[in-house]
Amino acid sequence: MLIFLGDGMGGRPIPELDAKTTIEAADTPSLDRVASEGACGMMYPISPGVAAGSDTAHMAILGYDPYEYYRGRGPFEAKGVGIDVNAGDVAFRCNFATVEGKMIVDRRAGRIKSGTDELAAAINEQIPQLDGVQILFADSIEHRAALVLRGEGLDEHVSEVDPHHEGVDYWDCKPLPGHEHNEAAQRTADIVNRFVERSHEVLKGHPVNKQREADGLLPANITLPRGVGAAVELEPFSQRYGLDGAMVIEVDIVRGLAMYLDMSVITAEGATGGADTDEIAIARSVVAACEQHDFVLANIKAPDLGGHDGDFEQKIAAIEKVDRAMACILDNLDFDHAVVILTADHCTPVSVGDHSGDPIPAAFFGSGVTPDEVRSYGERSCSQGYLGHFTGADVMNLLANFAGTGEKFGA
Repeated sequence: MLIFLGDGMGGRPIPELDAKTTIEAADTPSLDRVASEGACGMMYPISPGVAAGSDTAHMAILGYDPYEYYRGRGPFEAKGVGIDVNAGDVAFRCNFATVEGKMIVDRRAGRIKSGTDELAAAINEQIPQLDGVQILFADSIEHRAALVLRGEGLDEHVSEVDPHHEGVDYWDCKPLPGHEHNEAAQRTADIVNRFVERSHEVLKGHPVNKQREADGLLPANITLPRGVGAAVELEPFSQRYGLDGAMVIEVDIVRGLAMYLDMSVITAEGATGGADTDEIAIARSVVAACEQHDFVLANIKAPDLGGHDGDFEQKIAAIEKVDRAMACILDNLDFDHAVVILTADHCTPVSVGDHSGDPIPAAFFGSGVTPDEVRSYGERSCSQGYLGHFTGADVMNLLANFAGTGEKFGA
């Protein structure tokens, strides 16, 4: 079984593309083949109208109800970058960002490509603890990073610092509504605010940023925590499904989830998590993983970036990367003995610049699948498929049904 995701690939009609979506406008012969020879429908990762995060979407698609198990993205991100998150820890995703005063100039510091390891090392060296709480910090891909607070009297019910917009001041961390009188939440918020201030003091004069400014680049002069959460306990994937599972990943949030589920983690050489990722290396890793494991999930990050940047040309080029990866998989995997779902983890319309609650085209192809009348992969075409509308929670059951491994319910 293979779940193949073009991250954020879904979209909405764009006037400049004659009211086509980016998928519909892209040249995708391999994705079209999967749709035309498979069974199609539209998937809501969580439920209709709910804008899914990458973390909650992956959980739902793998059959772990995020409403029951999700306690924030931070622990997945932190585990994915190599921080061993323990019970009682409070974890955050972070962005290296550019600020002037408190105003955010760029949330991603110009999508910084290098030097973040040195910036992270400086933070760990100069901010080892605050008020008796241990500070654990690690960089990830590009502007991304993770922060873990470890100590007594902490609580995850605090707000984000990152407002998700440029041209505004970053926020002060505060206890969430209903937790204003929670002393542990107030203590956690105070520590986060002190960490943000100290990170700015440490980073603004760092040699990496001095060189970036000299080169005309934006300095990564602060870290902005978001996606707070506490450590979670999830049933291992192999125990839940009796399958030997693996993930081919590019980003640490997905790596962290795989580690929580005790699945094999595979990183393809040349998989950068950016627009320049090597999609053929990813595809070859998928094929190799399918030869060694019963179940594989793979995610190509690039389409999501164009959606967030509001750049439909970038997103179209990324979708065509997904198509080339699928071509390699189709050429090298025996689908007489395999079944794949081609879809996305969520919708990131260019017109929105963020995740939305729109449904995503989905196509099942391979063993056990009865083809329908759909002839191309896209929002409007897949909506005509016989699978209709379904949710991420249905995916594992559908795969098991096509693969012939599903259990009968009842006598």
